[in-house]
Amino acid sequence: MTTSSLNEQQKAAVMYNEGPSLVIAGAGSGKTRVLTYKIAYLMEVVGLKPYQIMALTFTNKAAREMKQRIATMVGEEKARHLAMGTFHSQFVKILRAESSYLDLPSNFTVYDTSDSKSLIKSIVKEMQLDDKTYKPSAVLSRISAAKNKMIMPEAYDDAAGASVDFMRRMPKVKAVYAAYQNRLRQAGAVDFDDMLCLTNRLFAQYPQVLEKYQNRFQYILVDEYQDTNYAQYLIIKALAAKHHRVCVVGDDSQSIYAFRGADISNILHFQKEYAPAKLFKLEQNYRSTQMLVEAANSLIAHNRGRIPKHVFSENAAGEPVQVVEAYSDTEEAHMVAMRIARLTRSTTASYGDIAVLYRINALSRSLEDAMRNQGIPYVIYGGQSFYQRKEIKDVLAYLRLLVNPSDEEAFKRCVNYPARGIGETTINKVKEVSSTQQVSLFEVASNPLAYNLPVNAPTAKRLMAFTESLQHIAANMQQQNAYEVAVQVLNMSGIVNALKASADIAAESDLQNIDQLLGGIKEYVDKQLEEEGQEPTLAAYLTEVALLTDADNDSSDDADKVTLMTVHAAKGLEFPHVFVVGLEEELFPSCKDVESTEGIEEERRLLYVAITRAKEQCFLSYAKSRFRNGKTMYGMPSRFIREIDKRYVQHHAKGVSSFDFSRKDDSFFSRPTFVAQRKMPGLVAKPSAVSANTQSFTPLQHVVVGQKVLHEKFGIGVVSLVEESASGTRVKVQFEHSGERLLLLKFAKLKIID
Repeated sequence: MTTSSLNEQQKAAVMYNEGPSLVIAGAGSGKTRVLTYKIAYLMEVVGLKPYQIMALTFTNKAAREMKQRIATMVGEEKARHLAMGTFHSQFVKILRAESSYLDLPSNFTVYDTSDSKSLIKSIVKEMQLDDKTYKPSAVLSRISAAKNKMIMPEAYDDAAGASVDFMRRMPKVKAVYAAYQNRLRQAGAVDFDDMLCLTNRLFAQYPQVLEKYQNRFQYILVDEYQDTNYAQYLIIKALAAKHHRVCVVGDDSQSIYAFRGADISNILHFQKEYAPAKLFKLEQNYRSTQMLVEAANSLIAHNRGRIPKHVFSENAAGEPVQVVEAYSDTEEAHMVAMRIARLTRSTTASYGDIAVLYRINALSRSLEDAMRNQGIPYVIYGGQSFYQRKEIKDVLAYLRLLVNPSDEEAFKRCVNYPARGIGETTINKVKEVSSTQQVSLFEVASNPLAYNLPVNAPTAKRLMAFTESLQHIAANMQQQNAYEVAVQVLNMSGIVNALKASADIAAESDLQNIDQLLGGIKEYVDKQLEEEGQEPTLAAYLTEVALLTDADNDSSDDADKVTLMTVHAAKGLEFPHVFVVGLEEELFPSCKDVESTEGIEEERRLLYVAITRAKEQCFLSYAKSRFRNGKTMYGMPSRFIREIDKRYVQHHAKGVSSFDFSRKDDSFFSRPTFVAQRKMPGLVAKPSAVSANTQSFTPLQHVVVGQKVLHEKFGIGVVSLVEESASGTRVKVQFEHSGERLLLLKFAKLKIID
């Protein structure tokens, strides 16, 4: 194979295979290219077999794309046998193969986040805890944080977990955690964090198993190493301990997932942990303009905890980062929408070339309103996944229960849907007997008389009919592929008939989604048979679905839509034009992170990631007022704006509302000029005589048609109607960027612009 298309740093990183290596890959520096070439090099030049290489990524999508690239270099047959995928997808295979060591059923169910929250909700209710304090998401976050640090319930107190919970008024988290683990075990299930914890336990307690996989995986590669947590660090360390052939790739400047357990020290201390490790720096950015790269560099230089590097670009110089002030969040959103409309009208940019990024999801509302007002198509990236839709979860629950009858969450979802006369009272009785007898819900429902379930004969008959219908399908399941089983289950369950009979207008859409699910299962079966040469079992399909991430969702239908997403969701993506909104203190950086150096540095890395998503243009905006927590709040510009070197920034201060968006040139950010107010007949209260340049305002008492006014939320507009009503004087104002509004004068807090 040839490496002539690589630059010198990339080539050196690919060809070094004598020991541990760390590849620090700056934004847009060709990280994926290096990984794919290195894997191909290991097979074609070093002589390793595909199955001897383990390559770990954070999304299935990234793994698929790399495998496709590798296939073009070494052939599809070789690429097919690579152990390449997410941490969870690779280690769940090991856990299934070695399940007997951990007293796990080989067909264990993988609980996704919604399953885990549902189980925790049940436990909180059973323990009679306050569900407003012990919210499932909050409790699951604490449990996940403990598992990421390899802390089991029995060691929870010693690890200071209990003290944190006490401060958060959740002193019973340890008890919920213990009950949660017991219920998972009883249900024959594992959650995402368990896959890492159990793999570590497997390797630590059974050296012969660890040695087996050490011998198999002669070379280990890890993508996005800065995002690894402690549990992942331990697994990699164990697997690489024998051969010391490990290559990790990442960028400490893009470590932004501390909130979900990522530990930046893993990449910062790699050279010490794997001494003597070779360091390679990929510093040429092929994505962005010179201005954008230097702006991002000047920002991240304020971080102390980083590996020194200077990313550079040989692309066009480009435009400075544009920083704009808005009077309110509403005006900010409309400014962004109008700029997008203008970009797509006056340049070759399409909607799909544009992304709007924000620190928190709540900021999307005003942006969505503005996009709709301007007729701009958009998509919320990371919104509800296809596989999280209710009708899809319902079908998948039946399939899960078929594979693993002990699956508690699947049983609860299926047993009375569609309605079959098995109410909540009966289900609670089944749960009580299940807990007392330490058997699954399915087992109790299958044998209500044997377990003395306190229900009447018709109810017992309905329970047994439900379980028997599934058992009948299960008896023949081994001779059928996943698609054939799914069709049978749908026919048996009655879901399709229930939706067809439903008067709900959404039922038709639900049926279409179920049809899409069946199509997806059929595609999976065909792919496994034709491309992978593997048996397309239902258990394998369910595992693949459970391991999907937001980034793996098919967004092909969203190709010509503006993308709205959090900065966290944007990592790994790129767009010609990027807008970053909400650059205010206590919002970005978040108020939760301003108290610690580590927190501020993570927030700064987050803005670095946002800026480096842009290829050609980056716009940063902030609002002087924003509606938050039920009231209008006034804020200051983010400190990060000041930290960007002024050579790479163009600031546009107050009065941005008067920009002329209809101009044909590209001076969107040219300094505004206020037009002096004309004296008009009927003007009762005159504004004080002030210079147009001072931007002063006089509180408004009366108004006439044609006056230019300012509203703290909607920005600048012109009065088009004044009328009296029973409630008082009403005024209609045509705002420049917020459309027409009808306001009561006594409440509107309008000000006349002079």
